[in-house]
Amino acid sequence: MSFLARRATAVAPSLSRAFSASARRDIAKITLVGNLAATPEVKATSTGREVVEYAVASNSGRGENRHTSWFRVAAFIEEGPRRDFLTSLPKGSTVYVEGDAIMNTYNDAEGKPRSALNLYQRNIEVLRRPTPTE
Repeated sequence: MSFLARRATAVAPSLSRAFSASARRDIAKITLVGNLAATPEVKATSTGREVVEYAVASNSGRGENRHTSWFRVAAFIEEGPRRDFLTSLPKGSTVYVEGDAIMNTYNDAEGKPRSALNLYQRNIEVLRRPTPTE
């Protein structure tokens, strides 16, 4: 057994989270590439905090097997240049979004159980802006 292998087995159990003082959080990460369904909008939450909300459409398959999945994304970005940039992106922009995915369950108005996948943006990159039509 090599030195590194012995060291990894001897040290790993005791130092599995020594790099962080925070508690472990089980959270799903998601990477999404798709097109903006509309220009992102700033909305206020029930607590008065502002959030930028937008939807991303991602396509898979070809021809008759083509399927579009829609994702709602929320970004908690303070007022400033980053938020101005995000809210200025036009519909149809191709974006790369990294974020946290959280599944919430609730009962709808008819009392039926429903679930929704909520995405909270960590990072966004614009891959392509739509070409202006004249």
